[in-house]
Amino acid sequence: MSVALENTIYISDKAKAKVKQLMTDAGIANDQSYFLRVGVVGGGCSGLSYKLDFDNEPKPMDQVFEDNGVKIVTDLKSFLYLVNTTLDFSDGLNGKGFYFSNPNASRTCGCGESFAV
Repeated sequence: MSVALENTIYISDKAKAKVKQLMTDAGIANDQSYFLRVGVVGGGCSGLSYKLDFDNEPKPMDQVFEDNGVKIVTDLKSFLYLVNTTLDFSDGLNGKGFYFSNPNASRTCGCGESFAV
């Protein structure tokens, strides 16, 4: 029996904890209008780069997801690159901070912030 993945964006427990901490630090943790906006922009050493930000203004073509208690929003074009991607967080001496585990990327760069499809 195979389990079909939903077409969504996932967030790990570590990334969720860091997002919640950053929202608290920014003073927006209790404001339900804020969400995590993820996107893909041209650039970086592999051609495309990830973008993360807090936002409270939905746009007409936004795709809205919720995973692990975090509201995640992306524009339609970025979602085509991000479908079934997991946002994760790594700390420690060699930690990269936020990074994406993207099954759609054909190659990624060493910094983990850029990819190609």
